Amino acid sequence: MAAPRTLASTPMTGPTSGQTPKLRTIQYIGYGAGDFANNLAFSMASMFLLLYYTDVVGISATTAGTLFLIVRAWDGIGDVIAGRIVDRTSTRWGKYRPYLLFASLPLLLLLVALFSVPGGLSEGGALVYAYISYALFSFAYGMVNIPYGSLSTAMTQDPDERSKLSSARVLATNLVILLLAVVVSRQIATSDDLQRSLTIITLGLVVIGMALYVFTFATAKERVQRDVEKVSLRQAWDTVKQNKPLLRLGLSSVLFLCGMFALETTAIYYARYVLDDAGLYVVLVAVQVVGMLLATLLIPTMVSKVGKRTSYVAGGTIAVLGGVVTAVAPGSVPAIAFVGFGILGIGIGAINTLIWALVADTVEYGEWKTGVRAEGATYSVLSLSRKFGQAIGAAAAAYIIGLGGYESGAATQSDSAVTSIRIAAGAVPALVIIPAIALMVTYPLTEKKFRQIVADIARRHTEPGPDEPRVSRA
Repeated sequence: MAAPRTLASTPMTGPTSGQTPKLRTIQYIGYGAGDFANNLAFSMASMFLLLYYTDVVGISATTAGTLFLIVRAWDGIGDVIAGRIVDRTSTRWGKYRPYLLFASLPLLLLLVALFSVPGGLSEGGALVYAYISYALFSFAYGMVNIPYGSLSTAMTQDPDERSKLSSARVLATNLVILLLAVVVSRQIATSDDLQRSLTIITLGLVVIGMALYVFTFATAKERVQRDVEKVSLRQAWDTVKQNKPLLRLGLSSVLFLCGMFALETTAIYYARYVLDDAGLYVVLVAVQVVGMLLATLLIPTMVSKVGKRTSYVAGGTIAVLGGVVTAVAPGSVPAIAFVGFGILGIGIGAINTLIWALVADTVEYGEWKTGVRAEGATYSVLSLSRKFGQAIGAAAAAYIIGLGGYESGAATQSDSAVTSIRIAAGAVPALVIIPAIALMVTYPLTEKKFRQIVADIARRHTEPGPDEPRVSRA
């Protein structure tokens, strides 16, 4: 096995060495709190930014679609840069936790700026402001989310504990989505000055978010010991390009996120124009979140019984069914749409939970394959793929409803516009998740293989073979 010969100065600690105790409940809660804080910013933008741009700022849906595509795709490159910065970090607080303190406040303040386009700007000026504020916000999010995601690999190497950490973060995400749906949709329906309401809401999220980030910093400690050597750019690149499970997971994530964000971006439009009642948006989100929570709670048990790969395929199949129901549900019978959103929630919740558990495993695979442990580079690749998926999904949804004839701020829409909303919310998720499932049917990194890899890494630290390097951790 070809790998760089870089020496490690200290042995690994973790479940395989018997030196790291099991995670406590407060550590799961603390880790989940970090994603609650992340999604106060991220989900607020993904759920309501298109509506804000089209109905408050006055940017057309197709123009906003181009904005999403350009900024989110470019931000994927920014995530690679963020991953390199993270991989070269070493402080007395650890490698990842400092970012939860020092990068989080700029992120939350940029959320306020994102929803505060100055009213006196021209159409062109407003668009420039939107591009700049969204690009800065997205980069700041990467500087928080990449180290946060990498943190789970430094908390434990036990696959069951990683599944529980993944469940904790997805549970937190679902709670945020429900909270934002209740609070923000009420303002959309009743506020006389939506701009002012959104500014007040985002300022409140700054305070709540910072408190949660501090809590995560204090409780989610890094326990898997690593050496101080830095990973070079070449080493990081070699680790990533030889990591076939990571690359396959990344491509599947692009497709899955495309469907998820097409749905998330158009859900508010679905309630307003397909079901003809904006107040039903909260119900749609609630049943979807219930489905996500159910999946999140069941995933650890499913993984222990059938493994992550089979659970992923099952979740994807459920999501496809939900997309079909959502696309064809008659607007006059909202209950059918509720069922579709609930089924989508189960499928999406399962896949989203499993992605974070799977990528943690690919860190060990890359270390086993190349002798270099590069969590930041690994997570930046997944983040890059997710950003591309988000960009394509949100842009596709905006283009579809724009080309369908959506008129910004109109009380009613044409039949073609309503049909386009159905396509974006239901058909697109179903169609793109099918190939996402196909990619994972033969995913090679099973639980049995992963445990063998972790054992091999532990052995190399103490007695490397003639062609096996002592593993370098950075």
